[in-house]
Amino acid sequence: MKNGFKYCPHCGKHQNSCRHLVPFECIYCGFTFYQNAAAAVAGIIQFNDKILFTRREKTPGKGMLDLPGGFVDHSEPLEAALTREVREELGLNIVSWSYLSSGVNDYLYKDVLYHTCDAVFTTTLTSAPKIQKEDAEISDIVWIDKNNVPFDEIAFDSLREALRLYLNEFS
Repeated sequence: MKNGFKYCPHCGKHQNSCRHLVPFECIYCGFTFYQNAAAAVAGIIQFNDKILFTRREKTPGKGMLDLPGGFVDHSEPLEAALTREVREELGLNIVSWSYLSSGVNDYLYKDVLYHTCDAVFTTTLTSAPKIQKEDAEISDIVWIDKNNVPFDEIAFDSLREALRLYLNEFS
């Protein structure tokens, strides 16, 4: 079932009809479940004329290019989540972010389809960073000239769109 429930989580009854509606509503007890998008953040980090990309170590998109970032924890502001993710993934302490845009993605992980809303922020560094890559999440760090971004190698649609917007506005 698209909403993820064959049985109601409240009354346990089998759902006879496959209703593709959000929210899920049990046809027997009326239980309602809102399956909202998961919040995620990504950062476009520029130094000189290059943008920092990571190469994904895990699925989805294993081996493809990505921007630093990740999922937002409960009760965590977007900018704080991005600062935390960049610190965890790259060992960098960047706290000054500018909001650029948002987009949506489908994120298939371990046979569960998550719908995400991705907020993309930007920052420009004034000196070359000393990166300490987290090997569990990232297989490689790649600096790519902003005029040569290989859009077909980027893992997620929302990030491709944000990069196009960024390059059109700031190039």
